[in-house]
Amino acid sequence: MNDGIKFLDLQAIYRQDQTAYDAAYRRVMDSGRWILGPELEAFEAEFAAYGGRRHAIGVGNGLDALALALQVAGIGPGDEVIVPAHTFIATWLAVRQCGAAPRAVEPAAGSYNIDAAGVAAALTPATRAVMPVHLYGAPADPAAMQALCESKGLLLLEDAAQAHGARHHGVPVGGFGRMAAYSFYPGKNLGAFGDAGALVTDDDALASALRTRRNYGSAVRYQHDSEGVNSRLDELQAAFLRVRLARLDEHNAQRRMQAARYAALLVDAPGLSLPTVPAGDEPVWHLFVIRHAQRDALQAVLKDQGIETLIHYPKPVYRFPPFAAHAPAGRSAGDAVCDECLSLPIGPHLTLDQIDQVADAVAAFCKGRGA
Repeated sequence: MNDGIKFLDLQAIYRQDQTAYDAAYRRVMDSGRWILGPELEAFEAEFAAYGGRRHAIGVGNGLDALALALQVAGIGPGDEVIVPAHTFIATWLAVRQCGAAPRAVEPAAGSYNIDAAGVAAALTPATRAVMPVHLYGAPADPAAMQALCESKGLLLLEDAAQAHGARHHGVPVGGFGRMAAYSFYPGKNLGAFGDAGALVTDDDALASALRTRRNYGSAVRYQHDSEGVNSRLDELQAAFLRVRLARLDEHNAQRRMQAARYAALLVDAPGLSLPTVPAGDEPVWHLFVIRHAQRDALQAVLKDQGIETLIHYPKPVYRFPPFAAHAPAGRSAGDAVCDECLSLPIGPHLTLDQIDQVADAVAAFCKGRGA
């Protein structure tokens, strides 16, 4: 353990498939096409097929994917969008960018995700959309969310930024909402080597609107029939993503093996809460997040042993100044999660022996501190 155990090692991921990545780079450089070219078209077709959707639309990043989806769906001022309290801030920023108001739902008991019951209790006459996040790679009650939204006439937009390849009762996550948004930030299960994102949908009209909006409101060069933005997944990142997509199922299988090893080794650790998996869910373990009342002390002990960990996330979004007006008066379920959660290393850059080392260190801490 002299070199330590890294939380994420993108260089190792690159080296695993260096020949393929280098060939992808050379293919793009030799083509002379940098934007909206054949690599993007190929990746969009491959990613849509992977998730069983008719269309995939590549954009600049995951935040743009969320914001563009809300915009083309007509969400705007006066509307409310249901969002999780416990998520990355991008989920909330997308709502604000289209002029709507976020309405927070706390994590369901025993979960890091929101569920349909919590969403139903939060609905108001102003609610126009529900945007669940499949946090840490775990499905967020998608079938029940779909049924609820259909019964209420609401837009279901899945934030699948962390859940590439996850399934719920055999159906790919991202296949339940009218649209689903993805991030390909480098650390994701399907990550680029820079910022990138995408949307998927089965709706031909929405797909056409998204393609136009991402490109200055233009479907034909120098003809602008609507307002738009500049948010295009570039050719080089699309080429790299095609390499990683070909290995995604293999890498997700490695993550599942690692998560199972953590669970087996830590099931009896005093005072430790492990993530649970509801029947029918197939998470892809973007993150393996545990909870402990002495989280900060645990993180410090692991750091001293060369084990890198992170906290996802340190505060509910409403505890940050831009969204303070949405904060509840007292301590919330989101506060409790954020005070105790700790993300352990997981991913294709790690071996099972390294997973064992991390688990042994966590178990030793828990036994030393008691419940």
